Amino acid sequence: MDLPATGHDPVLLAETLDALQVAPGKTIVDCTLGRGGHARAIAERLGPDGLLIGLDVDPRNLAFAQSRLEGVPCRVRLFHANFAELPDVLEVIGSDSNPEESDSDAKKSDSVPKKRGPAVRPLTGPLHVDGILADLGISTNQLFDQHYGLSFAQPMPLDMRVDPRIPRSAADLIAQMNETPLADLLFQLADERFSRRIARKIVEQRKLSPIVTTDRLADVVRSAIPSNRGGAPQKIDPATRTFLALRMAVNQEMENLEALLREAPKALASGGRFAVISFHSTEDRLVKQAFRTAEQVGQLQVLTSKPVIPSDRETALNPRSRSAKLRVAEKR
Repeated sequence: MDLPATGHDPVLLAETLDALQVAPGKTIVDCTLGRGGHARAIAERLGPDGLLIGLDVDPRNLAFAQSRLEGVPCRVRLFHANFAELPDVLEVIGSDSNPEESDSDAKKSDSVPKKRGPAVRPLTGPLHVDGILADLGISTNQLFDQHYGLSFAQPMPLDMRVDPRIPRSAADLIAQMNETPLADLLFQLADERFSRRIARKIVEQRKLSPIVTTDRLADVVRSAIPSNRGGAPQKIDPATRTFLALRMAVNQEMENLEALLREAPKALASGGRFAVISFHSTEDRLVKQAFRTAEQVGQLQVLTSKPVIPSDRETALNPRSRSAKLRVAEKR
């Protein structure tokens, strides 16, 4: 299926649609609405009796997706919410007096009653869904937009907050954290093997002047890592893992993912599918282990013994898809 350019190409699109068994009349949740690439393709298959529920933490992407979803054949409900708030979102929809007539043209988005963060209450509402999708990647438009401060490709304010409700920026985090916790964060979230050196250098340099831009942080990180004398060229910039870890920490990505993996199976109807696309090993390990645990207790059946990865054609057309891994499980 061809989709118009949006600043972010949906990864593993055909594979995801097949995995979720998208069909007319179903209710599907896109927990990471983004620019609406997956959502638009899902909506086209749901028909007038189907319902698409979309969540996103970024109001700018949410507004873009709203306009993109206008005129789709199915009913649509959109929420400014983190996927950790999925139980609250489904309770809101389940408590509607007439959900059949709500937001059919995606003209507005809702908010959950309260921001509870990762520690949400268990799902007790009546609504159960046929499919849940979580695409854990950052949108390309976010990566290169100075508003977010995520990239070291050009100088930007060191922010990294995708959700404006988050109080602490990346600049705040590296200004406040002690050396040992900072090193642990870099190692645990991004497998950065030079985490001790990098944390030491950050603490050293912030005493000289605050680290408040992405290019300054990248230079500090590079200066902490031994040069690759006479070796093969490095595949990624030495600052990449540090930026990944800080983004994950600022946005509480692992805590929120843990909450989603815990609550999503409860929200599925029998036979419903849960599909997760991850982009690095820390996320993929967490998804793999959560699916395995849910299978052991009889909650889910894992359908992907090995993750589905993009084809050579897709990676050639969209190089950023090369690290994507899709895992799928079905509600028993």
